[in-house]
Amino acid sequence: MKLKLFTLACFLITGSFAQAQTSYQWKTGTSGGYTFKYVTNDPTKTRFYTLKNGLTVILSQNNKEPNIVYKMAVRAGSNTDPRTNTGLAHYLEHLLFKGTDKFGTLNYAKEKPLLDKIEALYETYNKTTDPAKRKEIYKEIDKTSGEASNYSIANEYDKMMKAIGSDQTNAHTSVEETVYEENLPSNAIDKFLAVQAERFRAPVFRIFHTELEAVYEEKNIGMDNDQRKMYEKMLYALFPTHNYGQQTTIGTIEHLKNPSLVEIRKYYNKYYVPNNMALIMSGDINYDDLIKKIDKDFAYMVPKPFALYNPAPEKPLTTIQKVDINGPSAESLYVAYRGFAQNTQQSLLLDLIGSILSNGKAGLLDINLNKQQKVLRAGAGYNQMKDYGMFILSASPKAGQSLEDAQKLLLEQIDLLKKGEFDESLIKATVANTKLGELQAYDNNDARAEATMNAFIQNRGTEWDKTLSSTDAMGKVTKKEIVDFANKFFINNYVSVLKHKGEDKSIIKVEKPSITAVKTNVNEVSPFTKEVIASPVKPITPKFLDYTKDLTLGKAGIADVIYVQNTENSIFRMSYRFDMGSYNSKLLPYAAQYLTFLSTDKYSAEDISKAFYNIACNYNVNVGTDVTTVSISGLQENFDKAVALVEDVLANCKPNEKALEDLKGRLLKSRDNAKLNKSSILGGLMSYAQFGADNPFNYGLSNDEIKNMKSSDLIYILHSLTSYKHTITYFGPKALPAFTADITKVHTLPASFTAAEPMKKFTYTATNANKVYFADYDMVQAEIRWVRNGGLYDPANAAKISLFNNYFGGGMGSVVFQTIRESKALAYSTFAVYSSPNSKEKENTIVAYVGTQADKMNEAVAGMNELLTTLPESDKSYDLSKNNALNGLETARITKDGIIYAYLADKKLGFDHDSRIDEYANLKPLTFADIKSFHQSNLAGKPYDYCIVASEKKINMADLEKFGPVTKLSLEQIFGY
Repeated sequence: MKLKLFTLACFLITGSFAQAQTSYQWKTGTSGGYTFKYVTNDPTKTRFYTLKNGLTVILSQNNKEPNIVYKMAVRAGSNTDPRTNTGLAHYLEHLLFKGTDKFGTLNYAKEKPLLDKIEALYETYNKTTDPAKRKEIYKEIDKTSGEASNYSIANEYDKMMKAIGSDQTNAHTSVEETVYEENLPSNAIDKFLAVQAERFRAPVFRIFHTELEAVYEEKNIGMDNDQRKMYEKMLYALFPTHNYGQQTTIGTIEHLKNPSLVEIRKYYNKYYVPNNMALIMSGDINYDDLIKKIDKDFAYMVPKPFALYNPAPEKPLTTIQKVDINGPSAESLYVAYRGFAQNTQQSLLLDLIGSILSNGKAGLLDINLNKQQKVLRAGAGYNQMKDYGMFILSASPKAGQSLEDAQKLLLEQIDLLKKGEFDESLIKATVANTKLGELQAYDNNDARAEATMNAFIQNRGTEWDKTLSSTDAMGKVTKKEIVDFANKFFINNYVSVLKHKGEDKSIIKVEKPSITAVKTNVNEVSPFTKEVIASPVKPITPKFLDYTKDLTLGKAGIADVIYVQNTENSIFRMSYRFDMGSYNSKLLPYAAQYLTFLSTDKYSAEDISKAFYNIACNYNVNVGTDVTTVSISGLQENFDKAVALVEDVLANCKPNEKALEDLKGRLLKSRDNAKLNKSSILGGLMSYAQFGADNPFNYGLSNDEIKNMKSSDLIYILHSLTSYKHTITYFGPKALPAFTADITKVHTLPASFTAAEPMKKFTYTATNANKVYFADYDMVQAEIRWVRNGGLYDPANAAKISLFNNYFGGGMGSVVFQTIRESKALAYSTFAVYSSPNSKEKENTIVAYVGTQADKMNEAVAGMNELLTTLPESDKSYDLSKNNALNGLETARITKDGIIYAYLADKKLGFDHDSRIDEYANLKPLTFADIKSFHQSNLAGKPYDYCIVASEKKINMADLEKFGPVTKLSLEQIFGY
């Protein structure tokens, strides 16, 4: 007899997570001469300051690592774009990397008249409708931009970030926000703040027309992304009045091609004011010292009155709206409801309902649809914005299932919710799992900064107390409240977005403009940047791991144990790591998937999922190519229960023939869907180029072999899994002797391990001549990857490779980025790296990439080939790259179970010590001559395999022959089925 859910109550999580209600109240404090607000019992210990000019400063101290996460948040995004200039906020985000009158320029006095002329030309251009006249104006824009580039210095901002040691230069724009992000070492706060203060003082919009093309390439990426198209159409239907639906962040094609620098400047002046911005820093800081420095550096900012977007309320949705989308990818669907404003009781209920429906383990969709394999996959969740939220159910149909049938199944789960046909214990379990997630997340600086940033964007941080208390508030919600609310909310007022496989005839082909490459002046440095680079900092001493001290090796029976103690909280993470994977057994990954749907004598498959959710623990079986990992994590108080469940499942799972047949159908459908995914196709082309027809990408069972899989074979693999050699890893609060005693009791081990089947080996192909591997796909862009096998891994080259990648093609300040994107406007995304493998038995790989509009493909290929042939030389850029590489090693801290993974990774590469020790020592004496020699030996003059995914309708196939002999691969050749 199967154990019912109510008899699993003994597993329900106990203790503080389920019971305690914490008081979160606003308080005012004073320290170091500054007044701030804080919330009691805040685990992030965040302080909210408001400077005299209105700038919000949000600081959170976490001194475990010598790094700081920085975000400058502006409460302005696509919502506040003028209706006549959509995409403007996003344009501006890109331009905030271009510098001011002090940096990014060689001579601003000479540059400014040319920039003014460009601005005026654009105003004329976007008011001109005659195509011939527009071309003439654009020629003048292109010509004047070239003249202005004689005085501009591209990417000086990135140079300074490299000098400072930031390793996460980025920014994003959304509907309500534009955010600029960095991750800097804590010894560089002074120079960092000086750069950021200058950056927002008086930005100059230079190197403009090439940046516009980069933004348009971003638009192309969106037009090739069916999921993004679904999302935009969903928003349009949910919000017929609000700019959430009426304006996209990227903007319309018409507005993208007709920008106004005048309007961009107006927008900056209106919204980039201190009383609408927040400077957020989380990490290795001192509150009192840092707030003084921020106040000093940003005191120049002057507040201005402004009005944020404040639309009339949307009228209630009263009908079902159906939206059909076509595209080349697999079928999928959304069912979306319009939600409520942030921090309202209704939004809290919808967030909770999202977990009751879909939490990955025990939700109604998890149990009734995913566990029973009634669809390929299904999920639900609540997405909160400031004015409204969106409750979205999603599904992908299985083979032979219509989108409408899949949607019906989703709506049936809503009906169950409305009828109250769910266990009330889901509420307590959701609270427990959420609190565990918060405990883990708030130990991370980026998570802290992200959470407080969202609070600022949505309510200037004034409701941070509600954010912190929301999980406790969920715990007070009753089942009756949920059912009553669901019956009022989930009515025939949703938007149904059905994504069909088919041609999207709405995509507009836009003619590429004629752009002359601008100068980047990469070897030049402005006086401001020179001062920042030269400014001394107190060095940070690197802290490398000592595997003889930072972890402990032990034994549990015949199994090796790798142990690191968690001294900070009660969380444990344990794994069984087996020395075998899909290359040893083609059936192993399918057995792992089958396990999800299996019962034991004690528990049904559904009961097992519910039990794990109830004790806020996770377990997962992941099959890699050469390692299989059974992972278990949660609170130590539930360790015995979680491990006992996993052991029972592995040892006593029973066959389920219906589940296997359903799994086979889903696997075959997933395979069909993979053939419709351009990223998968490109990955397959690369593997084919590296290894030939027999390659890792297409290695696996054939479709017929999947159809003929037997339960008995899969069950045998699962039952015998723990008889194979494996290592036990543990990060948790228990001492090693106590842990090994505990695990030995519950984890049965054989007298000796069974030997795994020999591992499949693949033969690298020699790249002796240029070749082209092509796959046809209906898309706007052309995606090109250069691939070349580079010989076996050599640990002596690690430092050289790291420095080469930093200089050549691994970031915004790299040679590749500056040339392909900044100078020639040929791509939004581009890179080129010498990639090292994860094992000493594997080869290095040279990989380069450009994603570009199809009619720019020839120029993009020529541009990359030029860089692969000749390495541009810049002593200053080289010095910055070297400093950045050294700084990254000096400030990196590997902690917690990261120590175990670092040890295992180094062991695989042949190291018995922290490999970063050698890399750091070898970096110091390197010169540019070493990097140039490395480029000459490994990249220059070498043949490459060109892997190209594009639409035959949009490119000239004869052009591909110029790169090398063309092999057009079928999907069957690429995927092996």
